[in-house]
Amino acid sequence: MRKLAAVLILMTALLPFAAAALPPTEAMLAERALGDPQAKVTIVEYSSLTCPHCAEFHQNVLPQIKAEYIDTGMVRWVFRDFPLDGRAMGAAMIARCVPAERYFGFIDMLFRDQQAWARSTDPLTDLKVRAQLAGLAPADVDACLADKVLLQGIQTRAQEAQKQDGIDGTPSFRMNGQKIAPNHSFDEFKSVITPALGK
Repeated sequence: MRKLAAVLILMTALLPFAAAALPPTEAMLAERALGDPQAKVTIVEYSSLTCPHCAEFHQNVLPQIKAEYIDTGMVRWVFRDFPLDGRAMGAAMIARCVPAERYFGFIDMLFRDQQAWARSTDPLTDLKVRAQLAGLAPADVDACLADKVLLQGIQTRAQEAQKQDGIDGTPSFRMNGQKIAPNHSFDEFKSVITPALGK
């Protein structure tokens, strides 16, 4: 992670910087969550935007969890960045620079289009096209990627998740503070959520 961050800082230093009206860095690093803050169950997802298993989860499993538990107020879902490579780090930074209300829509787009931008010969251009759809101009993307405090914030949180919470891969999940075994289907999630809800 440390080497990765250094490479990304070097890359972003070469980008043309343009002053942009981005939110304060602390606002960009604020927790991103879906569902009722008072929900009985909180699930934290650690994910990398270039991880194929994460993309599959977001396309096929999370929508079912959302319909069954998040939208009904039973589960609060927290998304945390755990970038596994430079492209994932850059995408995570851009995601946190888009308007907060469009964050999850942008994340969904990145997972849906993962193979297109993550394997592109020009991923920055591909990410800029998608960022514009979320309300972030190309100059804003350059400014976002040049924000070393944002980069450090994402990197530090990933390192803390690794050291304190035992996160060593993606996607990984913690439910009400406890790490739960990797889950690959809605039924597996249901089997751990239902008892936690006292049902």
